[in-house]
Amino acid sequence: MNRPRVLVAGLGDTGVLTAIHLARHVDVVGISAKPALVSGQELGRRLAHPDDWARDYRIGFDRFRGLDRIRTVHGSMTGVDLDERAVSVVLADGSSGIEPYDALVISTGVTNGFWRRPTLQSTAEVDSGLRAAHDRLASAGSVAVLGGGAAAVSTAANLAAAEPGRTIDLYYPGERALPAHHRRTWSRVERRLRSLGVGLHPGHRAVVPEGFSCDRITDSAVEWSTGQSPAHADAVVWAIGRVRPNTEWLPAELLDDDGFVRVGPDLSVPDRPGVFAVGDVAATDPLRGSARNRADRLLARNVRAHLAGRPLRRYRPRSRRWGSVLGAQADGLEVFTPSGHGVRFPLWSVERILQPWIVQRAIYGGVRRPSAALVTDPQVSDRARPARRDA
Repeated sequence: MNRPRVLVAGLGDTGVLTAIHLARHVDVVGISAKPALVSGQELGRRLAHPDDWARDYRIGFDRFRGLDRIRTVHGSMTGVDLDERAVSVVLADGSSGIEPYDALVISTGVTNGFWRRPTLQSTAEVDSGLRAAHDRLASAGSVAVLGGGAAAVSTAANLAAAEPGRTIDLYYPGERALPAHHRRTWSRVERRLRSLGVGLHPGHRAVVPEGFSCDRITDSAVEWSTGQSPAHADAVVWAIGRVRPNTEWLPAELLDDDGFVRVGPDLSVPDRPGVFAVGDVAATDPLRGSARNRADRLLARNVRAHLAGRPLRRYRPRSRRWGSVLGAQADGLEVFTPSGHGVRFPLWSVERILQPWIVQRAIYGGVRRPSAALVTDPQVSDRARPARRDA
């Protein structure tokens, strides 16, 4: 008998993990605008040390052992027929296709700045984008980072650590940065930023120029709605948290007023049996924290339960953000608990234990070493087959 077919729309951090959990039990098709996992995590490391970042966060789909059973489609979703249970796709070669499903997982994430975008890209385009952003900032004598979230804080810290003595300033609107984290977390991170020589500027809310989507590094003066004099820098990184859900391909009935996918406590979409959402695109709670709180395993369990007619379990969100803020540094990796306490791992343990054994083996189920084929610009992964063509 044919196994149920689950379509995972979006193979970012959460989509990949969800697909891995499902692959042993159902037929899985994953659709991705990128030819590999290009993580949205650790922006600071990505900008300051792109090669080191890519080693852990830009991973070809063919390297994940847990994805061996699934079929990947390199393309962008353009629509969904909820009654016919089929998603329309534009493939990387420009042709169109249809992917039917028995259950649909929406994990298309959000657009945020220049580093998280749903653009259909080849391997060469992904790599050139990573390099271009790094080179632009490396050539700047002064950098202004705008925003108070983890992406902004991480960027300021990592750029300052990479080139001591360079002028790095962090501007944020509140009295403190990291407002969604416990206050203890900011206290520790603030001390680290000051020790790195980062200029801290609370109470600064930037005026976004008309028509600007905060999607590139700029060099114009930054105006403030809070009344301060304009700020000048050779490069300005806009990380102000102006996220937009990647849901243009979905009907309005699935979305809340801000464009995020409405979900119930079990991560299913109300009134649409067999449709689920997870990660930053899902309106689970004010922080939309299902990606950072590892709801991928729960979601996979609920998809299987739905297909088998069993009860679904509830997702319980956290009230604060937690985890790594700055990423791995020369003195190790500090991970913050929801209560704001830091747990430090020495760098050797990150490189020899945390990444290869806990992340790659325990969480991802095994990741192969990169091969020469990874850099030959595959438009579709080695296992991928084209979507079913339109008649």
